Amino acid sequence: MISEWPKPVRRARDLVMRYGWNATAYQIVNPGIDHWFSSAGDAVVGYVDRAGMRVVAGAPVSTEERLPAVIDEFEKSATDNGRGICYFGAEARLEGALHGSPEHSMALLGAQPAWKPSRWVEKADSYPSLRAQFHRAANKGVTVREWSAAEATGSPRLHAVLDRWLSGRGLPPMHFLVEPSTLERLYDRRIFVASRVVEHGKNKDQILAFAVLSPVPARNGWLVEQFPRIPDAPNGTIELLLREAVNTVCNDRADYITLGLAPLAKRDVIPHALEPRWLRLALRWTSAHGNRFYNFDGLEKFKEKFQPDTWEPIYAIERSHSFTPRALYAIAGAFASQSPVALLPRALTRAVLQELGWKRKRN
Repeated sequence: MISEWPKPVRRARDLVMRYGWNATAYQIVNPGIDHWFSSAGDAVVGYVDRAGMRVVAGAPVSTEERLPAVIDEFEKSATDNGRGICYFGAEARLEGALHGSPEHSMALLGAQPAWKPSRWVEKADSYPSLRAQFHRAANKGVTVREWSAAEATGSPRLHAVLDRWLSGRGLPPMHFLVEPSTLERLYDRRIFVASRVVEHGKNKDQILAFAVLSPVPARNGWLVEQFPRIPDAPNGTIELLLREAVNTVCNDRADYITLGLAPLAKRDVIPHALEPRWLRLALRWTSAHGNRFYNFDGLEKFKEKFQPDTWEPIYAIERSHSFTPRALYAIAGAFASQSPVALLPRALTRAVLQELGWKRKRN
């Protein structure tokens, strides 16, 4: 129940539900996020403190008119406390407010696909390969149902799906804006569950996958925050799950839907600020070698097949004349919830074990 949430989280949630425009706005109620509130009480910033920097989850939550003043007040508070500032996951509104500022530098992180929900459904139903995926899943008995927050909150069956999904990832569980532990804070979220009838086991239905949608109130829309699945789910399960979820919010007259950031996506077609050479090299190396830890290419291709209406550029913005390695290190620490140096050996071990597993399956 929302009454059991910590008071700052409830206060942040109220502001998000009034002013949240960034696709990740609602994610500041997730566990592990600290909150700064404006002196007027009309704005909030969700952040984590890493490597002497406040790494902001997306952007300040406020009206668009108040955004410049809120930025100034937040940044003064951070610098007065000896902290640097980096906004991770900034979108057009924050980029526009800080564009041309000599005190800020920007790096393009990738892009997120966005649709008007009615267009998503129309395109998906007209695309032969997607229709085939929907039929494959339906022919295997897969059905999708929306669960209430009360039904889903803390559900051990959903946790079992989440745990199996996380165990197959190339990296240990990440946090911050990819927080997996959302099943305890579903108050404003919507959750859709894919299952099929089985003849064995204590439950008559097998949970195959679920999708968590978080509100983007100021755009009357939704972010598909996560969609975990078990490894042996029938082909087309996720496609059918997303179709039913998007169709439902479409029928509820939503105006906006996004599947969230595809890191490094569409860098060749989206205009962006000049980045330092070291950062371009680091991102190029990540694009070439990072798939052993995270399937960047696969994620972009999966999201692209739903034919987005647009790809929205997503930025990291640092309060500095030039984007620094310190900011990149702080971002990595925010997602790892520990020193990135400590994470690396665990990530390498998991990557090696995963590749050995793939090799055994091929043989």
